[in-house]
Amino acid sequence: MISTKEKFFNYAVLTVLALGVLFPVGWVLGVALSPNGTGALALGELHWANFATAWEQAGFTHYLKSSLIISGGVVVISTVLAVLSGYAFGVLGVVGEKWLFPLVLLGLMIPTETIVVPLYYDFLAYGLTDTYRGIILIHVGMGVSFGAFWMRAAFRTVPRAIAESAEMDGAGSWTQLWRIHLPIARPAVITLVLLSFMWTWNDYFLSLIMVTDPGLQPMTLGLGAFSTRYGTQANLLSAGALLISLPIVVLYLFFQRHFIRGMLSGAVRE
Repeated sequence: MISTKEKFFNYAVLTVLALGVLFPVGWVLGVALSPNGTGALALGELHWANFATAWEQAGFTHYLKSSLIISGGVVVISTVLAVLSGYAFGVLGVVGEKWLFPLVLLGLMIPTETIVVPLYYDFLAYGLTDTYRGIILIHVGMGVSFGAFWMRAAFRTVPRAIAESAEMDGAGSWTQLWRIHLPIARPAVITLVLLSFMWTWNDYFLSLIMVTDPGLQPMTLGLGAFSTRYGTQANLLSAGALLISLPIVVLYLFFQRHFIRGMLSGAVRE
């Protein structure tokens, strides 16, 4: 039984942490609504038109198509690969799993910055720079290690007795995957989809290196329109950043219950 003092202390700590997380967001919002980017707001002078100006000046309508194509492609391919590899490692068992799975996890330990230069020249040699398939491929490659780890952990939470009962009834591996494991692990799958979409949608670094064609660049690169050699339009830059983050916030609000359940079910249980 938690005492009143412990509850008060827990709420106090959570409140401080929440304020620490929300303060930068509030500051960016204040700058976005200010007339000159200083963040100095006057009562009744909130410049909501900055958001429309930022959208038009950056040409986000032009970049939106690329962001949707890249993010959608990465989410679909990454999720399929994560489900199949997680099922293989977590349920079926793979020959040499003791050394193969740690090898897969190496992808989580290698910083992107250390391999981006050789990757660029390899992609350039194969004609994959300035293409949708190239940037999608590199994002899928960067995320497959986490996806395999995540779904392996989720599938291992499924009670073995359920799978054994289905097997006794004649259900094969594919049937067990689609009829048993996937429905039970649905929160983990939804969480993986949201994380993959968020990481890809918010990417700036890889897109900056791999995509130089303005017709193929995602929305994040459109923020460069607010920074010139003569200065930065901080209010429009902040407004543009908030516009880009809006789809992530909306998706989380719609799927927050599944997201929380997925985070909890993603704990590793050996």
